[in-house]
Amino acid sequence: MKEICMACLFCQIAEGTQSADIVYTDEHVIGFRDTNPQAPQHVLFIPRRHVSTINDFNKQDADLIGSLILAAQHYAKEQGFSEQGYRLVMNCNRMAGQTIYHVHLHLLAGRTMHWPPG
Repeated sequence: MKEICMACLFCQIAEGTQSADIVYTDEHVIGFRDTNPQAPQHVLFIPRRHVSTINDFNKQDADLIGSLILAAQHYAKEQGFSEQGYRLVMNCNRMAGQTIYHVHLHLLAGRTMHWPPG
């Protein structure tokens, strides 16, 4: 069953009622450029189904979680920077920096990343 929350910006993007610079799409995942990029390549990968936070995933979501990572991997290879390197980040709740409550995986690339991230 496809769960969406039309009050959610990312669900609106997934449904096509909100515009975004979409760079990847498949049955379960959509990837689009972040509107406030933190690197030359900054793409968000979201599940089409609404999941508010990482805490809301369950065992049955293992394939969906894997699909997010594989979508990011595919995009990095397709764009030619997979061997050079990229960072994947997921934030969970306010203190970790989550501002939109629809799970999303950040792909950052095109510059040297530092550790710790901050």
